[in-house]
This record gives sequence, structure tokens and C-alpha cells, in this order.
Amino acid sequence: MRSLCLGVFALVLVLVPAEGAETPLDESNSWAFAPPPDRFRDDALLDLRFLNETQSGEKGFVRLSKDGNDLVLGDGRPARFWAVGSDAVTFTPEQMDAQSRWLAKLGVNLVRLHVTVCVPKEGSAIDAVNDELIAAVHRVIRACKDNGIYVLISPFYPHFDAPTSWGLEGDPKGALEGMIFYHPGLQAAYRAWTRAFYTRVNPHTGLAIKDDPTVAVLQVLNEDSLFFWTTQGLPKEQRVILGGQFSAWLAEKYGNVAAARAAWGEKTPGQGRDPLDDPEHDRVVVVQTWELTQDARDAGHATRLRDTVEFLARRQRRFYEEMGHYLRMELGCHQLLNASNWRTANDARLKGLERWSYHALDIDAENEYVGSDYQHKGPNDGYRIDAGDYLVNEGVLGKPFELSVNFRQEEGHPFIVTETSWKNPERYQAEGAFLTAAYQSLNGLDAVCWFSVQTPWYELDPRKPFWRVGGWQSTHKWNCAWPMQMGMFPANALIYRKGLIAEGKVVVLENRTMEDLLDRKAPVIDDNEVYGDARQQAELAPGWKPSDHGEVNRAAYLVGPVRSHLGAAASRAEVADLATWRDPGAGVIRSNTGELSWNYRKRLATMNAPAAQGVCGFLEEAGGHFALQDLTIDSSLPYATIQAVAMDGESLARSGRILLQVGTEARLSGWRTEAAKFTVGKGSSAYAVEGEKIIAIGGPPWRVANAQGKIVLRNSRLTKAVLLDPNGYAIREIPLTRENSGVALDLPPDSLYLLLTP
Repeated sequence: MRSLCLGVFALVLVLVPAEGAETPLDESNSWAFAPPPDRFRDDALLDLRFLNETQSGEKGFVRLSKDGNDLVLGDGRPARFWAVGSDAVTFTPEQMDAQSRWLAKLGVNLVRLHVTVCVPKEGSAIDAVNDELIAAVHRVIRACKDNGIYVLISPFYPHFDAPTSWGLEGDPKGALEGMIFYHPGLQAAYRAWTRAFYTRVNPHTGLAIKDDPTVAVLQVLNEDSLFFWTTQGLPKEQRVILGGQFSAWLAEKYGNVAAARAAWGEKTPGQGRDPLDDPEHDRVVVVQTWELTQDARDAGHATRLRDTVEFLARRQRRFYEEMGHYLRMELGCHQLLNASNWRTANDARLKGLERWSYHALDIDAENEYVGSDYQHKGPNDGYRIDAGDYLVNEGVLGKPFELSVNFRQEEGHPFIVTETSWKNPERYQAEGAFLTAAYQSLNGLDAVCWFSVQTPWYELDPRKPFWRVGGWQSTHKWNCAWPMQMGMFPANALIYRKGLIAEGKVVVLENRTMEDLLDRKAPVIDDNEVYGDARQQAELAPGWKPSDHGEVNRAAYLVGPVRSHLGAAASRAEVADLATWRDPGAGVIRSNTGELSWNYRKRLATMNAPAAQGVCGFLEEAGGHFALQDLTIDSSLPYATIQAVAMDGESLARSGRILLQVGTEARLSGWRTEAAKFTVGKGSSAYAVEGEKIIAIGGPPWRVANAQGKIVLRNSRLTKAVLLDPNGYAIREIPLTRENSGVALDLPPDSLYLLLTP
């Protein structure tokens, strides 16, 4: 299986198309994206606030559907969440209100608050909580409630140095990950944090979080796992504590630790395989994570690895069971619960166990971003964008397996992507919302949270005055409130929330036994784990053949839902014939609904449903002419997303209210790059990449590449087209002409939203 080994790679040139320096956007080829602050006037022609309830939770708590696969509102209607992460807890109350209203206007109905409620400062007590943060969360909940937006709360992210004052053994610095699953003191602290957080009455609503139906989901924690590489960073004192629990578990399983060691082929007496093993005192430790990603050296080693992963999986699941019981039964939280959202050191071998541990609670989740490891590299590339950094602009259209909604979904559990984004400074971001809405709908995912809205509104000036490199102010990397990310929300929020793209028929259903999971057997189909160059995967090429164990081509994710049942009584995989929907010669994958098509060679995707039609990608390269059911597009734009959506429940052919949405490329004024080659990685794992070097960050206003093209809509009712500004207010009427039993118009250069009506 392709993901079983993360192997060592020699220096190799990644064949990224060398497009050279970006063509600068200026007054000659672009328009200024600089809308004034939105006052949310009644004369807005585009405002999706009507999609939300008057107040979120007015019908009761969000709950599971009867089959457990989906979410429903309190009155039983399907809950379809177009979601974002938000930093609103750092805002003023006025900014909280404004952001919530703006998000509702764009079609958002779920906000994830990713916070850490403890006090990770030196001198603090381990059970102390951040009272100011709790007060801010309370105020954000009020703002969201009043705009019909639900809330998902993630209260703990262990990615920090534990204060010495917490008294944790080994004084872990940079190694807190993994500890909460086994450390009694940290677990007791978590109970204290959540008791204060969830039971304190919100003065703005009169309800504690546990009793507030605006809060739909409680996540236990963010991005942590005993199966991830971070467990290798545990100090020896912590490994000994975990090893003590492992040894007790082994004694229960085998009768004593000596019997376990005998089963592993280790001599008694004798030194253990790990330096921290202490056979004389009946102690063995959990091996380092790297070993869990490898083949066993011999039969005894295989048994030790199997025992290790079983212990870790049961220990992790038990933690989630205990915390779920505490939140529900002791605190009285009425919300649905999600365990975590992370991955493992080797997903083909270990993710099944990770997900099985989550299933102690209600909802599956994972964080996944679009952007290869080489997409943006620089000294501070984890959090900021500097002049002198390197980047590769490629989007995802040429590498469909990197799409961030390609996930196996467990029977009986909804699935949420709790963080995603087309990572800044990616140039080709206009495709993001289009592809997410399309394939989130096809696969039946329950929410995708864009990460993260760090400003009350569009980030019109992303520069940070306290970061300066080479005379240029730098920008933060993770704000999704950029023009071609959130500016593409309205049409796509409508598509997903109104169900305008059909969910597909299941194409893969794999039953996996606990024996399969404990033996670290690979599933028949990976999730979106992609190693190496995502555009050069063997499955994309003609002539691909599955391996002996029944491997399924990951094109399946673009055909229909892929589902699994972990812990089944017997192993079995039901796989549809993908040949009907896949043409590797042409590079085309079609959905089994007939509504979606993805050409990864031409880097073009099309949407062709009765009420939602459009294209995204490299239009000129793909021929420039696109004839869909009711929409014809002629455009020589190098790259764009152009789509039409009926807003009134009718088909495009009959609708009396159609949103035509156009996205191109956006850069700050003065942004400059030059062609460059750079190296990613170190030593034997290094590889060379052709891309660009950022010469200048630039500054406001944003420049958006001019639109161009002719649009024909087969709808005889339409008589009027109005160009709207980014806030949804009318700018001017655009001439319509009669053509082919419908109407035609030429796209104005400053097209973003156009509203067509009778």
C-alpha cells in the first residue's frame, strides 16, 4: 500500500510547472477590492441571513439523525453547516456583533471557537481557568445566537509548554501532547476547566453553555493523539508513567509482565528492547512512535507492537468515554460530542485505531488543509508570510487526492472537517469554496470549518507592523478572510445548505475487524493522505492496477461517498465499479450523480445540476467554451471560477432570482515574485522545487484580476442584471440581450456578484 512506508527519498526535482513570476496586478488588469464597512442596510440585494433561524437553537439542540450518519436541528430538519473558525473572542462586543452579522450574510451558520481555557502561564495553578476568555466566549455566543449561527467549542489545545508550577513529572517543555490521555492530574485539571467553562451562567443569555442549544458541539480537544509523532517527545518521566499503565494492562492480559515479555520473545531475566524497560521491576514502556509505523522485525516484535497499539487505542478510547460521561452525566451538557480531529504518524497503519477511539463519542472530525509541503517555505512559514519566502502556486485542480473533503466516513457517526483552507499565499483560491461545496455535498460531510476568520470583516490590510523583513511588512498566514476565499462563500453556501448538489450513492463500504486494526492492516482505500508530489500519484495514470489486497483507487472520493465500519464482526469490502465514472486516459473523474466532473489534466472542474452550474479552473487552457445544461460560458481568463445558482428553489431554467458569482485572483497592490528554485527538507529527504520567490508583499488595496467572458443563461424569464459590490449592494445595471431562448451578458471587469431577475 502506498502509505505504509514514508520512506527516505533521495534528492529529486518535483516537476511543478514553472509558470515564472506572477503577472503583477495593477490598474491596467484588475480592480480594487476595498469595500466600505458594511452597515447591513435593508437595500442589500445579496444577504443570506434569511437562511438562518431567527435565533440559533430556537427549536432545541442539534442532534443525530436516526441512522446516526447526519446532524439534524431540534425540530428534526437536516442540519447542513457552512462553517468557519473565528477569533472573535479577541474582539470588542461591537466587533463580535458585526462579524456574526457579516458571517450570516455570507451564508455561515456554524462558528468554531478554538480556544484554550486553562492558564498556561508560569505560576498558574494547573486547574486555573482564564476568566476573561470565558467571558469573551459568552459574549460571542450571544452574537452568534442573535444571527442564527450555531457554535462548536474546542476548549483545549495542548500545543504549549506546561508551566513548571503545574508540577508535572519531567517538567515537560514542548511535550505536553499525549499526556492528557493517561495522566490523572492533567485529567483532573481538564474536569475542573470544563466544569468552570460549561456550568458558569452566561450573563448575556441567562444560560450556562451546557444548557444553551446555540452551542451544537463540544470537542474534547484539538489535535492530539497517542499515535502521532509528538508522543516521541514525552520526557522519560512521562514515558515511565505511561509505561506503568502499559505494564499493568499487560499483567491483566498475560498474568504478569514476564509472560508478556516471553510472548514477545524477550529473555527473562534480560534487558528490554527499550532503554526504559525495567524487567526486574516488571516494567516495560510503550515503544517510540516510529516503531509503530514500521514492519515488525520478527514474530515476537510483531506481538509487542500489536500489544502496544491495542493498549494505546483502548487507553485513548477510555479517556474519551470517561470525559464523555463526565460532560454528559456529571456536568449535564446536552451538546453532541466530538473527541478530537487529528491524524497519526502513519495513517494507513494507525488511523483506523485513532478513529475507533473517537467512536466512544458522537462525531468524527479531522483537520486538513489544501497546500503541499512545498507550497510555501520560509523561516517563519508556520504562521506568517515574509518577503524572501518561496511559494508554488498550483491550487488543487491538478491533484484531486489533496482535496480536503476526501474522507472515509464511519457508519453511525457524522463527520466534520474542523479546519481547512487553501493555505495563504496560494494564488488560486477562488476554486476553494466551489470544490468544497460540490464534494462536501457529494460525499455527505456534515460541516467544513474554514480556518480562520481572524478579523471582524474582510482583512483589507493583512500586514503586521511589528513584522518587517527587507523593508516590507509581513502578513499572517492563517486568516481566511481574504477576497477569493470568503468572497466565494455566498453561491457555495447556498449550494451546500440548500442541497443543490445531490449526495452520491456509496461507492465503497469497508468493514474492518478489530483484528485488522490491531494488526495495523491498511484499509482498501486511504483518506486524503498524499506523500510526495500529489500530481504524480500512480492512481491518476492510465494502466494503474490495484495491489493484491484489493486496493481501491482514490478516485472513488470524487465519484461518491466512501464509508467504513470499524470493529465489524467480519472483514469485507463492497466496492462499486469505478470504471463507469473514471477515464484515466482523459484525466476525468465524474460523480455517480452525473452532476460533477473533474479533469485533473486540464485542471478544470464543472458543476452541472438543475439549480447550480459553473466551472472553475484554468479556463483558457481548457478551451474557453463550456456548455452546461442551462449555462454557457465563453471566457479566455487564465484562471477563474464562474457559477450560477438559483436562489428561490427553482431550477436555473425557471428561476426568478439567480446569483452569478465570479472569482479570479487577488493580490495586494505591489505584490511581486520572481521565478526561483528552492530545496525543501534536509539531508537525504531533501528535494528541489521550481516555483517563485516573494520579492515584495505590497499593501492595500487588494487587486482582483479583471473578469472577462460572455454568459448565456437559458431562462426566458430574466430581464434585468445588476452588478453588486462585495457587500451585496447594487452598483449598476448590466445590459442583457436575448439569445437562445434565454439571455446573454458580457461580464464587467469588476464582476464578483451579479443578480439576475425578471
